[in-house]
Amino acid sequence: MMTDPVVIVGAGAWGTALANAAAQAGRFVTLVARDPEHAGTMQAARENLRFLPGAPLHAAITVTADLGATTAARALLLVVPAQALREAARGLVHRLAPGTPVVICAKGIERTSSRFMSDVVGEELPAAVPAVLSGPSFAEDVVRGLPTAVVLACAQEETARSLAATLTSPTFRIYHGTDVRGVEIGGAAKNVLAIACGIVMGCGLGESARAAMVARGFAELMRFARALGARPETLMGLSGLGDLVLTCGSAKSRNFAFGEALGRGVPLSEASGGKLAEGAFTAAALVAMAGRHGVEMPISEAVAAIVAGEVSVEAAIGALLNRPIRAEHEII
Repeated sequence: MMTDPVVIVGAGAWGTALANAAAQAGRFVTLVARDPEHAGTMQAARENLRFLPGAPLHAAITVTADLGATTAARALLLVVPAQALREAARGLVHRLAPGTPVVICAKGIERTSSRFMSDVVGEELPAAVPAVLSGPSFAEDVVRGLPTAVVLACAQEETARSLAATLTSPTFRIYHGTDVRGVEIGGAAKNVLAIACGIVMGCGLGESARAAMVARGFAELMRFARALGARPETLMGLSGLGDLVLTCGSAKSRNFAFGEALGRGVPLSEASGGKLAEGAFTAAALVAMAGRHGVEMPISEAVAAIVAGEVSVEAAIGALLNRPIRAEHEII
């Protein structure tokens, strides 16, 4: 796998950043865009003018709209939004060779089925080997070559190790593991919690309140992960605590920015600013899944209710502040 080219499906900001990182790692990269016009413009301009302007494409990257380019893939990165993952995977059914690793780079839960991303790929591409890439990373930082560390998990330990070696570059460090579910939970739940932290800051509640929200949100994440059989150490790592700290503390996070706008009183229909906030789609599925496992997640429940238009920001904050006082260890 080390000498094989890397194929990336999805030419948004994150797909472009990952393509540059893989090229910096010495790989030949084929970047597949859904829109032929977008692909043509990127290939000609050697830049993603639509989603990541100002960042030149590495010379080892070829951009195309031809899904046929995935046929020869020995490792494929699927870099599409969580709610579009099933459709994208379905389009690869007759193209990938059996046993091809498919690295999922979306962070979320499918809202129509309450399935994690690896389950979606498993259903649509049963002959593939699902892997998950997650961790604290902004596309702008990665494409600029700023130091970034993430984690790649696959049930097959040797595949996880090989993929990490294939994609690691001097400034994009990939750790590897086998706890796929734990990595997925961290990536999905932190988006919901980032919305909550954005709301706190948009309402002007201060840094102390945000710190409390991060800590109590992490407790929720740990309870949920434990109930679903994930390893606690996974959530203490890059895909859990690391990603939570990043997205709950930066306006560069789309989920944080969405929450911050809600906190300032921007209507739900306008709060995203036309950008994708995965947490808004994940919240209801996360809460529903937690309910089925008997897991208490009051912060996530509040976010889900706000996003659904069932409660106002003010009422949700009031309800959280008026919860019964308990010993901290009782709810960790």
